[in-house]
Amino acid sequence: MNDATPLPPAVLALDPAEQAALESEIREALRTVVDPEINIDVVTLGLIREIVFHSAETEVQMILTTPFCPYAGSIIQQIKDVTRNVAGNDVRVTLLDTPPWSPDLMEGGDWGEWGLI
Repeated sequence: MNDATPLPPAVLALDPAEQAALESEIREALRTVVDPEINIDVVTLGLIREIVFHSAETEVQMILTTPFCPYAGSIIQQIKDVTRNVAGNDVRVTLLDTPPWSPDLMEGGDWGEWGLI
């Protein structure tokens, strides 16, 4: 190994069960990130699609409620900050085009209680 090659962050040294626990901890922390237009957190909304651990960073794959969400920049920055605080490494947020958001993606599927229908 070349001396200039950085060592992978500690998160990759975790076994699959520990990675699953870390992902769960990240998702729980992301409940503090709220879409200000809807006033519901990004996890409950179903915006967080996947959390992937790479050698140099944690990647959060997500969708937005609308392609032109006026708060996208703020929401993405909050997701980066919260994830970095939990994972302890760099964070990349990847915006996905599909699936497009709909209330059916909400956690628990009982989206009528949120007044979205």
